[in-house]
Amino acid sequence: MPTIRHYPWINHFLGSPTGYVVHLQKGVVTHQGVGQAFWFRPATSVLSEVPVDDQELPTLFHALTRDHQDVSVQANVTYRFADPVTVSARLDFAMRDDSKRPARGREQVATIVGQLCQSLSIDHLATLTLAEALARGNGELRDLLSAGLASDERLVTTGIRIIGVRVLAVRPEADVERALQTPVREQLQSEADRATYERRALAVERERAISENELANQIRLAAQRERLVSQEGANARLEAEEHAAASLIGARSQAEQRGLAAEAEAGQIRIVGEAEAAREAAALDAYRTVDQGTLLALALREAAGRLPAIESLTITPDMLTSAVAALTRLASHPAGSAGSAGSASHEI
Repeated sequence: MPTIRHYPWINHFLGSPTGYVVHLQKGVVTHQGVGQAFWFRPATSVLSEVPVDDQELPTLFHALTRDHQDVSVQANVTYRFADPVTVSARLDFAMRDDSKRPARGREQVATIVGQLCQSLSIDHLATLTLAEALARGNGELRDLLSAGLASDERLVTTGIRIIGVRVLAVRPEADVERALQTPVREQLQSEADRATYERRALAVERERAISENELANQIRLAAQRERLVSQEGANARLEAEEHAAASLIGARSQAEQRGLAAEAEAGQIRIVGEAEAAREAAALDAYRTVDQGTLLALALREAAGRLPAIESLTITPDMLTSAVAALTRLASHPAGSAGSAGSASHEI
C-alpha cells in the first residue's frame, strides 16, 4: 500500500514495491514507476497506481448445451498489467482522498474478462451434449479460453496479459447431477453389497470349516474314547479270566491237596483197619486153642476193666441164682462159639 503524507499546500507520496504509480501534473507525466517517492501539489496533480503483481480473477457463469441442459462453469483467470501507463489511461486506477469514489479498475477488468469467458464458453458448449460437456468440457474450455483471452484485441490494447486459465468445474443442475450420479451410486452400492455378501459368505465358510474341524475333532475323540473303553473292557475281561483261571488253578490245587490228604487218611485208616482186623483175627486164632474156663476168665477180666468202680456190692439170692444158672449152662455147652461166649459174657 502506498503512503501519502499531507502537509499544508503539499503532500508526499511513498509508493509500494508492487504498485506502478503514474503522476500527471497538468496532463504531463512527471513521475512513473515502482517504489517512487516524490512531493506533489494535490491541487494540480493526478495519481494512478496500477498493480504489477499477478491478479487472480474467479468467474462463474451458466451456459446451455446442445441438448438444452443448463451447466455452470467455474473458472479462474490469472492476468497481469503488462503496460501500466496504458492501463492507467484506459481504466480507472486513480488515487483519491474522497473514499466515496474508489478506484474501479479491477471491477472493469473483472467485467471485461468475465464477459469474454462467458461468451466463448457459451458458443463452445452449445455444440456439445451434456454428456460430452461433462466428459471433456474442462480441457476443451481451458484451451479455448486461454487462446481466446490471449488473442482478444481489447485486452491486448489495454495492456492486460493473460498468464493462465483454469477451468475448475463444469456441473449440471443439482437434480440432473443427482440423476447422473444415481447409476454410478447404484453400481457402487451393488459392488459394496457384493463385497459385503462375499465377506459374509467367506465368514460363513470359515465358520463352517471351524465347525467341521470341531466336529471332526469330536469324532476323533469319540473314536479314541471308544477304543479306550474297548481296551479297558478287554483288559478287565482278561484280568477276570486270569483271576478266574488262577482261582480255578488254586481250587484244583486245593481239591488235589484235599484228595491226596483224603487218600492218605483213607490209606492210613485202611492200614489201621487191616492191622486191627489182623490183630482181631490173630486174637480169634489164639482164642480157638484156649479152653472155656480161660476164655471165661479173660472175658470177666475185660468186663471188669470196663465196669465203673464199685465201692460196695450187694448180692441177692436172685442174682446168685442167675449167676449159678449161667455158669451151669456154660458148663453144659463146652463147644460154644465165640459169639455164644460173647453173649454169655454180655448176660453176665
